[in-house]
Amino acid sequence: MGFIQRDDDSCHRERGRDLGVPELIAIALGGMVGGGIFTILGVSVSMVGVFTPLVILIGGILAAFAAYSYIKLGVYYQDEGATYSFFKKTFPASPFAASLIGWWVIFGYISTMALYAYTFSSYAISGFAFGDNEWVRKGVAGGVILLFTVINLWSVKGMGKIEDLMVYTKLVILAIISFVLINNANTSLPVLFEAQPSVNVLSVFILASITFVAFEGFQLVINAVDEMDRPERNIPIAIYSAIGLAILIYVVMAFGAILAIPFEDIIHNKEYALAAGASHVLGHWGTDLVILGALLATSSAISGTVFGASRQMAVIAQDGYFPPLLARRVNRIPVFAIVSMSLLAFILVLAGSLQVILEFGSVTFLVVSSLMAFANYKIRHLTRSSKVVTALAFLCLLAGTVFIFYYEYVHQPQQLVFIVSIYALLTIGAWGYSTRYMYWRNKGKVE
Repeated sequence: MGFIQRDDDSCHRERGRDLGVPELIAIALGGMVGGGIFTILGVSVSMVGVFTPLVILIGGILAAFAAYSYIKLGVYYQDEGATYSFFKKTFPASPFAASLIGWWVIFGYISTMALYAYTFSSYAISGFAFGDNEWVRKGVAGGVILLFTVINLWSVKGMGKIEDLMVYTKLVILAIISFVLINNANTSLPVLFEAQPSVNVLSVFILASITFVAFEGFQLVINAVDEMDRPERNIPIAIYSAIGLAILIYVVMAFGAILAIPFEDIIHNKEYALAAGASHVLGHWGTDLVILGALLATSSAISGTVFGASRQMAVIAQDGYFPPLLARRVNRIPVFAIVSMSLLAFILVLAGSLQVILEFGSVTFLVVSSLMAFANYKIRHLTRSSKVVTALAFLCLLAGTVFIFYYEYVHQPQQLVFIVSIYALLTIGAWGYSTRYMYWRNKGKVE
């Protein structure tokens, strides 16, 4: 009937041991430190200038609040369906809610894949005469999506080792870039603060919300629960370690950038701000180093997102809320889910702009993270969660969502219409599949 019924022990399958803590941290960091600082720097400096590092720090704290409920639910349920499965199991009487959150979170991941691929291509061709050609940029983005689709179809262990190599190499490169930028500072913080136009507190919180997608990616660790050992230990270690490292990397690089690169250069070259600025400050070798760091960062982000999100997509399809073909696996690898996500990400690259993709991703993960906090609050006695921390996390994440919609309504109403339209289409799709699910459940074909 188009449904593949999961048995009650589906989340207690024999676990593989292909991925240890280093690989899990690499998957989370790969998902976060991707578009990350390379994407949000120009947007942040244009809005709040010298307060950019503060914005990044607040975004990291918001991500830590979001991670708290993900970790508690992940350890309790131990299901690779992650966000979707947590909500479905916590609220079993609402198929539409389960379908809706599944559709939203998967397309949120697809938007981040598009964001990382777009950033990759912007840096990859920045030194060429055709660097500003939009269609060349989109073609290169499609090429890198294809490359990491093939890698993820190859093998879990192979993907894990490649992810290790890319992530830990890029961390070294980013550390070198940060040190060199700070060492070549042409101004100081007191001078920047003196020249800084007034910035209100609301603007800082709005921007921290808009750039929240830079910390999206830690959830991908939970999608790998069937490929890890001792999830009750490894999930918290991997996620908290990755968030801490991401905050450190972003803040240090932001300080280096604002001290060494003129603000006008950062703002003018938003898509590849660090590379453009480094060419004036550090010369040709500095530009090459920045580009290499950006390519590694975005590559590992694409790979980690494809890995984790495709497994979640397969679980959702297995329950009947996506086409059943997407649930099929070959050697434990969800082949059709991987291919489908990659194709949709490329379509979004062709259709959207960097700013729209960035904001759609941030809104989606703020909404979904607030729903995770709500679910965790409901069963806090089972997950052994703090009532105060969980409630505070929910309120902060909900506030972040409101901030973005307020900003869009005031400054970019047409973009707000576009984002709301995407959500409307996703909601219609989720409603259609949940209705179909209920029909077959009433027929006794599914539980």
